[in-house]
Amino acid sequence: MVSRLRHIPGIGVNVVGNRADAAADSSMLRLENLDTDLRPPRVAVERTRRAVDEDEANSYLPFEGHSELRAAVAEHVGRLSGRSYDPDRECVSVAGGLNGILNALLAITEPNDEVVLADPIYAGLVNRVRLAGAVPVHVPAVPSGQGWRTDPAELAAAVGPRTAAVLLMGPAMPTGAVFDAGHLDALAGPVNEHGAWILYDAAMERIRFDGRPPVHPAGHPALTDRVITVGSASKELRMIGWRVGWVVAPAPVLADIALVGLTNVVCQVGIAQQAVAAALAAPDADSDVAAATAVWRERCELILAELADYPVIRPDGGWSLLVDTASMGLTPADASERLFRRGRVAATPMDGWGPSGSGYLRLVFANEPAERLRDLRSRFDAAF
Repeated sequence: MVSRLRHIPGIGVNVVGNRADAAADSSMLRLENLDTDLRPPRVAVERTRRAVDEDEANSYLPFEGHSELRAAVAEHVGRLSGRSYDPDRECVSVAGGLNGILNALLAITEPNDEVVLADPIYAGLVNRVRLAGAVPVHVPAVPSGQGWRTDPAELAAAVGPRTAAVLLMGPAMPTGAVFDAGHLDALAGPVNEHGAWILYDAAMERIRFDGRPPVHPAGHPALTDRVITVGSASKELRMIGWRVGWVVAPAPVLADIALVGLTNVVCQVGIAQQAVAAALAAPDADSDVAAATAVWRERCELILAELADYPVIRPDGGWSLLVDTASMGLTPADASERLFRRGRVAATPMDGWGPSGSGYLRLVFANEPAERLRDLRSRFDAAF
């Protein structure tokens, strides 16, 4: 194995997902993968169908993304952040959000630079930091009855001379934790002192269960020129298979990120870009996301009620929540195995999802309707 892969484990989701697929058991609850059964916006589906017959959609060009998509993205990010972006110089399309994260990391980090991020956090983010040759520095999120919280002072203290970026996500995967203005206030000084970037994963920023608008780092006056926003159509718009994302950032660094993109994936799915542009620009775009979020919140609350006697941590948003299996005297792998065999529930252990991940099991509530979740307590009881 080459050195860059030595500290990159898998993410576990594929192992559990493949096993569940092989079981071919329709009674099994599929809580292991970030899929959703909620349909994408109708305008996006209709626009995709039309694109199949359009010659310009069957093209490599333009490499940076179709102009309509970049215009819609720049307006979307500008509206949420309060900062104006030039779609031609400060926005590029990418093949999904994580492609954008990796492109940005390759553009802003030198080998052995540090990237500050939460713990626990999505293994795919940690692994991309390592793949870029950088070093992840984790700041713990602390669980409580009210959810997960990261101390702003601890987050700021993690930024130092070797820090290339602070990777923020809110709601975060897999915890559903959010950050607030206090975190940005704390970061402003050290980020500017050390010339670091805020790498903001905006994939779920509007999927908040408190009804509040996103807290966008580029809206902070002391951070606005140090923020790289990476977004995706996969979560909020439920357009997973379209594989379209974007990166929005100040022009000088965006040029470097675009160069990485040309050297990496080159271009995005042609027949998908106009559909994403239409979904972002639709008059009912916000209400569409809000309606989907209400469904996901209902399912989350149902799981929390079903598992009230189990150590489950409430998320602030997103598509998943965590079970503290360590407090149950089990590794998450053991808990996953028991649920699979005895409860017919597929759930992913969080090994590799940050230093504390080895104490938690993830439940995804985005892909199973409420009527199938109502016996979750009996399934857990059968397993444990």
